[in-house]
Amino acid sequence: MQVQIQALLAAEGGGTWEATARPHVKVAKPAIFSGKAGKVGGFVNVCKLYIRMKMGGATVVEQVYWILSHVQGGSADIWKENIMEELEAGEVEYKTAEEFLISLKKEFEGEEEEAVKAAELRKLEQGGRMMEEFVQEFKRAVRESRYEGML
Repeated sequence: MQVQIQALLAAEGGGTWEATARPHVKVAKPAIFSGKAGKVGGFVNVCKLYIRMKMGGATVVEQVYWILSHVQGGSADIWKENIMEELEAGEVEYKTAEEFLISLKKEFEGEEEEAVKAAELRKLEQGGRMMEEFVQEFKRAVRESRYEGML
């Protein structure tokens, strides 16, 4: 699969974005995404950040294939194969990497993820953390759970 992605990138211009990347700025790459519930939001955010900071000169196709290179295993692998076939056949085209990430998020974020995030919210405890850290974690959990009740 990685060989196919590299071949497609080479055909589309060979990773020209690397020459324009800002090497003095270090940005974390996303962890491999396997479709596991509760992980898609973080994966999408890290991808957005990396693309904005390091891949400004890349084409949308290069950015999409770079994202796909971090989608491996589990249910995400099957989804990736389907998307790659659609891309190669010209059945689907994304205007921006952001549009692609929205479709990825819609595919893997659903009621199951919201349920996982709601469960995390119910189990959240301050423990030995500073109050500021706990409050930020709480706000993130509320946002991701889409909790609409009164706080």
